[in-house]
Amino acid sequence: MTDVKDSATRFIRAFNAHDENALRVLNHPSGTFEAPGGIKLRGQDAIGYTMTWLKACPDSKLTVRNELISGPWVVDEVTFEGTHQGPLEGPAGTIPATGKKLVVKAVLITRYENELAIESRVCFDQVDLLTQLGVMPTLATATV
Repeated sequence: MTDVKDSATRFIRAFNAHDENALRVLNHPSGTFEAPGGIKLRGQDAIGYTMTWLKACPDSKLTVRNELISGPWVVDEVTFEGTHQGPLEGPAGTIPATGKKLVVKAVLITRYENELAIESRVCFDQVDLLTQLGVMPTLATATV
């Protein structure tokens, strides 16, 4: 049996290789996944979320900046980098390709069981992402 660090490393490698099959086999069939915007998925549906990002940013990669391990838990502080070249589907709808480069800091929190991700969460600043894409709505200013 491998340790959780190996499992987390395999996920990062599969993500950076854009290898859907490798990503699929790293997730527990009854695992849970949460992401900003109220995203809550079960089982293999989580792979669809990951693939949405990989298709929207076909040159994307994750770089691990820091990693903490406690028992079955791995917390990775990562930087996501990529160019927005395809539609990005999200909770508020689809953002057409902007051609903009993205650099998004995120945290991946994953609990592993028998080398598979059984519970996963990703946290990132949605406002920062939308601002980088140039689609963040401007605030109305009040006139007095």
